[in-house]
Parts: sequence; structure tokens; C-alpha cells
Amino acid sequence: MSVPLGIVLGLLAWFIVRYIAFSFYTVDQNERAVKTIFGRAERLPGPPMDDPFTEYLRPEERERYRYPQVRVIPPGGPYFKWPWEKIYKVSIATQTINMALDLEDPRANQGGTVLEAVTKDQLNVGLKGQIRYRVSERHLYAYLFGVKNPVVHVMGYFISILRERIANFAAPATETGQLSTSAGEGAEMSGVSINDLRKNLRDLNELMDRECLSSAARYGIILDASLITEIDAPPEVESAMAAINTAHNQVSSDISLAQAAADQKIVQSKRAVEIETLKAQAEVEPLLALAEQLYALKKSGADALSAYLRNVRLGLYQQAERVIMEVEQ
Repeated sequence: MSVPLGIVLGLLAWFIVRYIAFSFYTVDQNERAVKTIFGRAERLPGPPMDDPFTEYLRPEERERYRYPQVRVIPPGGPYFKWPWEKIYKVSIATQTINMALDLEDPRANQGGTVLEAVTKDQLNVGLKGQIRYRVSERHLYAYLFGVKNPVVHVMGYFISILRERIANFAAPATETGQLSTSAGEGAEMSGVSINDLRKNLRDLNELMDRECLSSAARYGIILDASLITEIDAPPEVESAMAAINTAHNQVSSDISLAQAAADQKIVQSKRAVEIETLKAQAEVEPLLALAEQLYALKKSGADALSAYLRNVRLGLYQQAERVIMEVEQ
């Protein structure tokens, strides 16, 4: 075998091993893949489909985040790709991350443990919790090619909204205009922002879920849940808040006792009124029966009523010891 022929066969063998044998790939069950051909993502034919997530964007943002729909390779395989094609695999499993973690600077936010925010009454509080998210299969173009680091972007987006909501959060008012209190939490004073936040933590988490619905259209990531678990105030403020809450609890307890005593008196008054009413009815009933009887006697004849009066008078005479009668002269 000549040297040139050997070189050609060697190059051919290298090409087959490098670009044919290693061109087969598979996609796991929790993964989706997107293929690019000469660097361009393989797109779906036909006009772009309407994205339901765009309704959560502001009107001026809808054109900016209008990404094309790409062909998604489902789990399975083996698949084959040509040397000029490239496969991007993405895990769509739900993941959880500490909301205080800064992916670009792990030292930020006290080492990624506490996220600071300012409340409506200028109180600096520390937040602890997690974010649960997953990659949107429908928005793989935005996740892979729309932004450079979508997780960093969506974290910044979430934290910005969270700080803005905490800075403007106020407890919802009830129909009577009073600040709402949850069951079992009436011991804490309403009107102080950190107390309102703690009592309405579930509402705050649900509000964040609604506010972040546009993250799929923006960055290709769906925020499944916001899990804020703790809201801590500075130690010096915490002690002052404890004193305020204790005083408020005492006042609330006194008010409750006074209301209970007033309610008891009202109930006793109602019972007394009912008893007196029944007594009056008991006295009136015989009189009513007697009136009906006299009316019936009067209807039976002109002499019946006189006879009845005479019989009654004779009964009285029998019971009386002495009778004084006026004699006409």
C-alpha cells in the first residue's frame, strides 16, 4: 500500500469515526432537544402559532419577545445528525433554587441565604425561600437562543418584582373596611407592613405566581411556585415589634372580654323581654276567651247575656260573707 493511499484511507477512517459513528444520539425522558443546521435552529413550517403566554406581556413588549417556534426532538432515539448539525439538549424537569442565590456572585445576599427588601414603611427585612421553575418546552428558542443566561435573567426578573411588591404591599381590606386577619393570627397587629406581610404570606406567594406568568414568553422558563417561608426584621426592630404586638394583644384581649360581657348582657335582656311577653300573653288569653264567650252569648239572644250576668253574680254572692246593696227609696 502506497503512502498517499494510506493517508487517504486514514482520513476516511477518521471521518467515519468522527462524524458518522459519533453522530448518533439519544434524548432522555426528562430532556428535549433542538437541532441547529449551520447554526440556525430548525423551525416549524407555516405561520407562527399564537402564544397564549403573550397575554401576560405589556403591549409594547409583545413584539420584542416574539420568538419563533422551533422543532422539538422528543425523548427517544437513537437519532442521527450530520456534521454540520448541532444538538442542544435541555432538561425540562422541575428544579428548585434558593431565591437569595446570586448565580453571578455567590457572595451576594449574605452568601445566598437572605434576600433583602424594603417594606412600605421603610423597614429593611430579610426574605428566605425558594423558587420552583422548569424550562418551557414551547419556548425552547427563547431559552436556548433568546438570552445568554436565562436562569440569571429570570432570577433577576423575579427578585425585581418581589421587591417592588413588598415595597407597596398593603393588607387587603375586608367589606367592612377593616384590615383582614387570618384565623389564629389575630394576635399580631395589622397596619405594620411586616406583620401584614407575615399574615398574608400565602397571598404574596400567589401574587408573585401571577406576576411572573410572563417569564415563559420572556426567557423560556415557567415559574411554578414562589415559596417565601420567612420574613425577618432586624433584631432591634424585632424586639420593638414584639413589644408593640404584646401591647396590642393585651388591648385586643380586653376588647374581646368587653364584647363578650356586652353580648351576655344583651342575651339576658332578650330573655327577660321574652319572659315578660309570655306573662302578658298569659294574662291576656283568659280575657280574650271571656270576650269571645260573651260575644257568643250576646249573639245567641238578648236575655242570654243578662242570664249569664245573673249566674255570675249569684256565684259571687255565694263566695261573699257580707253583701252591701243599695236600696232605692
